[in-house]
Amino acid sequence: MTSRCWINGVEQAHIGITDRGLQYGDGLFETLAAFDGHCPWFEAHYQRLVAGCDRLAIPLPDKTILLQEVAQAAAGQQRAVIKIMLTSGSGGRGYARPDTLQPSRIVQCHSWPDYPDACWQEGVVLKSCQTRLGCNPALAGIKHLNRLEQVLARNEWSPGEAAEGLMCDLQGKVIEGTMSNLFLVRENALFTPNIDLCGVAGVMRRWVLDNASRLGFETKEVAVSIQDIQQADEVMLTNSLIGLWPVKTFETCHYRPGPVYQALIKYLVTEYPLISTPAMSRLDA
Repeated sequence: MTSRCWINGVEQAHIGITDRGLQYGDGLFETLAAFDGHCPWFEAHYQRLVAGCDRLAIPLPDKTILLQEVAQAAAGQQRAVIKIMLTSGSGGRGYARPDTLQPSRIVQCHSWPDYPDACWQEGVVLKSCQTRLGCNPALAGIKHLNRLEQVLARNEWSPGEAAEGLMCDLQGKVIEGTMSNLFLVRENALFTPNIDLCGVAGVMRRWVLDNASRLGFETKEVAVSIQDIQQADEVMLTNSLIGLWPVKTFETCHYRPGPVYQALIKYLVTEYPLISTPAMSRLDA
């Protein structure tokens, strides 16, 4: 599938060089999974976009229009990645915004990533990154366009060396992966790092926190250390494209896809059958 792009509702692939998203990273983005033309977590993504627009003082796009554009981008695709970007629009030189903002609304459709089945069946290698996340509660949780920390961290390893990199804050507390949130399991309880100072409030992170109790698992948002991960019974990663991945290796530690991961991934597939991959369907084997 060739990538397609719509800007303010018009199919095109170019944006002006004065756009503040390009100039300053002044904007937000969301990455949605689409299955048979439908984005099952659109509402969750939209609510995070609402929070981001409020935080950055960017006018919120009309929900009906945005949903129509997302549906148009996903139409006819069995599996696709839909990316929404919202910038504060064009402006002159300097950080000050124009008196009246005219946001740029960008919707893109990309091919589905070719992740190996082993990512769900056996787990993935998680690498510790040297790049640290700066602490800024004004930006914590939202998906703003400034991703330089993640760019630097992702370039710390070569393809095939690891599937994901673990990022800590300046104090050494574990926060998240470069593209994912993290959960660890101890005695059938799920723990995930606090993201009140930095990090992204992931859609699948929220899904796990909202649904784990239905399966009898307690969840806690806490400060997490590297030692906590090393001592965990299970470690897993979440985002809206992968759903959940178990971690099989972190530094010198080794794990197996455990009962908590198995229960969560089966419940996810039961609730959203369209997302099932061959690897997920064989988890009972």
